[in-house]
Amino acid sequence: MNILLINHYAGSPHYGMEYRPYYMAREWVRAGHRVRIVASAQSHVRARQPALEGATTRLETIDGIEYLWFSGPQYAGNGLKRVWNIMRFVADLFLRGRDIDASFTPDVVIASSTYPMDIWPARRIAQRAKAKLVFEVHDLWPLSPMELGGMSKWHPFIMMVAAAEGYAYRHADAVVSMLPKVRTYMESRGMPPDRLYIVPNGIDPDEWQADSPRLQADVYELLSGFKARGLSIVGYAGTHGVANAMDVLLDAAACIDDDRVVFVLVGGGPDKEALRQRAAAEHLSNVFFVDPVKKEQIPALLEWFDIAYIGWHRQPLYRFGISPNKLMDYMMAARPILHAVEAGNDPVGEAGCGLTVAPEDPREIVRGIHALLKFSVDERTAMGQRGRQFVLGNHTYPVLARRFVDAFGQSAEARE
Repeated sequence: MNILLINHYAGSPHYGMEYRPYYMAREWVRAGHRVRIVASAQSHVRARQPALEGATTRLETIDGIEYLWFSGPQYAGNGLKRVWNIMRFVADLFLRGRDIDASFTPDVVIASSTYPMDIWPARRIAQRAKAKLVFEVHDLWPLSPMELGGMSKWHPFIMMVAAAEGYAYRHADAVVSMLPKVRTYMESRGMPPDRLYIVPNGIDPDEWQADSPRLQADVYELLSGFKARGLSIVGYAGTHGVANAMDVLLDAAACIDDDRVVFVLVGGGPDKEALRQRAAAEHLSNVFFVDPVKKEQIPALLEWFDIAYIGWHRQPLYRFGISPNKLMDYMMAARPILHAVEAGNDPVGEAGCGLTVAPEDPREIVRGIHALLKFSVDERTAMGQRGRQFVLGNHTYPVLARRFVDAFGQSAEARE
């Protein structure tokens, strides 16, 4: 089966985020399918961009996956330049769609670019190839920019996004969602009831079952020093951004009355410098900032955390559910987790691998830290192991890739 995956922001271990298209495609290749990913050569989430050297397209093979890169305008942030970057990619899909058909005849076309406007050229490509059309939902657009970004429903961009979203739900042969509580909303937007499949985020078990590289020396020395002094580490590893509610974690660090607890915040992001400056201004001597570590060092990093923390703001949008990658990492590392959230689902509660507390409440975070540290080491180890087994059973990419194929496999196989 030939699978065409359209994802503007697709990455790889070499280029950086986003990783889900790579891991899904790699599993499909291993299962004997031919996979081509079409992506823009300019993305704000990648660590590095593919080099086109003046060309408008480039075909590259990574671990058996064919990547077709389209040139695009550079941008940063979420302003007009990003909108122009999106429009350019969608236009190129229309203009170059026949070139894709000529060299790669798909049995399945997946529109998966976070925003929904790629559904329009994706459907045209699918119709020409007589292929099945799948719409993959990462976030609910236009609700995400409206409820998180405060954009008006009458904004021209939001109106365009809403039109594309409705078109996708009406015309896709299958809808794949990472968010678990979306059925009622999607059906209200025109999706037939029998077309929804839930395929959340996951992990690559090979990256966790092999010996992970040792942590870089400075991080190792910092964390081992805390352990030598008998301190408990509450750790966070991920983006320092608005959605991650890091200010609330600093509030908790400021009000905790236990000098045997330190907070270690690992990663980068737009809010990191402001958080660092705030911690310095408030003399938060129990808070330590660490620059991002290499992806392959994440398992070695998380081994040091006595409690792995993840928090959210209180947002109505989360009523549709959450599926954060960092939570999967915490579970695979078998860490007891403190989860500050109010959402339509709670993976920590489902797995029994930690405690869930109310979001945006530093006192609740402190209460959760104290409660977890009162458990014995053996009890916290058992919590962590429950999380790991939950992920291995439900959230590995071999499992998720097969579940994704269920969304289109029967019809596609009939064409072979």
